[in-house]
Amino acid sequence: MALNAFLMPVGHHEAAWRLPESDPNANLDIQHYISLARTAERGRFDSVFLADSPVLFANPERRPSGKLEPTIILTAIATATERIGLIGTASTTYNEPYNLARRFASLDFVSGGRAGWNIVTTAGDDAARNFGLDGVPAHKSRYARAAEFVEVSTKLWDSWEDDAIVADKEAAIHADSAKVHTFEHEGEFFSVAGPLNVPRSPQGYPLLVQAGSSENGKDFAALYAEAIFTAQPTFEEGKAFYDDAKDRVGKVGRDPRQVLILPGIVPVIGDTENEARELDAELARLISPEYARHQLAERFGLRPEQLPLDEPLPENLPSEDEIEGAKSRYTLIVQLARRENLTVRQLIERLGGGRGHRTFAGTAEQVADTIEHWFHSGAADGFNIMPAVLPSGLEKFVDGVVPILQERGLFRTEYTESTLRGHYGLPRPENQFTVGGAFVGFATQR
Repeated sequence: MALNAFLMPVGHHEAAWRLPESDPNANLDIQHYISLARTAERGRFDSVFLADSPVLFANPERRPSGKLEPTIILTAIATATERIGLIGTASTTYNEPYNLARRFASLDFVSGGRAGWNIVTTAGDDAARNFGLDGVPAHKSRYARAAEFVEVSTKLWDSWEDDAIVADKEAAIHADSAKVHTFEHEGEFFSVAGPLNVPRSPQGYPLLVQAGSSENGKDFAALYAEAIFTAQPTFEEGKAFYDDAKDRVGKVGRDPRQVLILPGIVPVIGDTENEARELDAELARLISPEYARHQLAERFGLRPEQLPLDEPLPENLPSEDEIEGAKSRYTLIVQLARRENLTVRQLIERLGGGRGHRTFAGTAEQVADTIEHWFHSGAADGFNIMPAVLPSGLEKFVDGVVPILQERGLFRTEYTESTLRGHYGLPRPENQFTVGGAFVGFATQR
């Protein structure tokens, strides 16, 4: 299976920063990120992953909110590690293809072929206002722009053929100009001539990752993603998502085995089950319910006073069709509350650990059992490991869970590949300018 370490500064739990062990300034400490990545590499993880959003994501009064730019962090990690993959998030709504393609190609060179791009479309009016827009573009429009963005990015990454650089000192020729291509893209959202000012990188281009689970998101993933990060709180939902995603990939003519489904899991690990549950309860106790209620109300388009803490969610919430941002996460939260008949306070506690991802408190063996069940039952090709508390949660997973998975023959004991694609068992993409001797376009190649 594949294992990816989803790194947050002090952990995925809302209240992790309030624990005595936590450094409240870890979000700005590059050595902290490097240490986490080295721990994940010691555990032979496939990759580390950094989320991102072009907006101040939380109230800075209530929790550490500052974020360093992911590709900067990953470049520093690249120089301090040898094998582990490096996946960063970047928005197609608030970037341009040329600049982003250049950043990720540069990261792929610096790391020797370990870069991956988590493609997001970014919801929320607050982000839109940071870029001169009155409000977030419509959901469907954001995915249409994302599709063209990926098409243009891959053209840029392929604009240098693999053997374009000849470095012939005698002939005074550094590169064969016939193998460096302009392509004059003119589309609905972008006009880009090319070529990129970075040659084709070690992996051909970075691994393409996607994390949306709306209908538009799943269709987009079927066309472009090579790994899918997803939030599925129950095995039944995870299995249904896995089967649906693989089916969509096959229907667009791609090999479902070359698209990895990696649901998130938030483990709270103790030497005993009681110890794990005590830590879980302590984290829940440290949540600020009023702040969390304000966040929840904002997601639902309500005022905080419309969500009494000790009552269930109101019946008259907006439907998914009325939501333009983060549709799949909105639906997940509402379904969780309805299915388990949770009060707002109980829902806040459930979301505090992993924002709707599968959460689990138990021993290392119990965590390994859960992971093995999902993997062997066809609900996952691996997992996005999201420790509730960092660094201790990652250390407990590496030192406790990983050896059990290795003993069961489920996970590598040593790296056998040097690139992220190699770790995931995925091929290096052919250059679309040279397949069959002519430019064929991304969709045809896929």
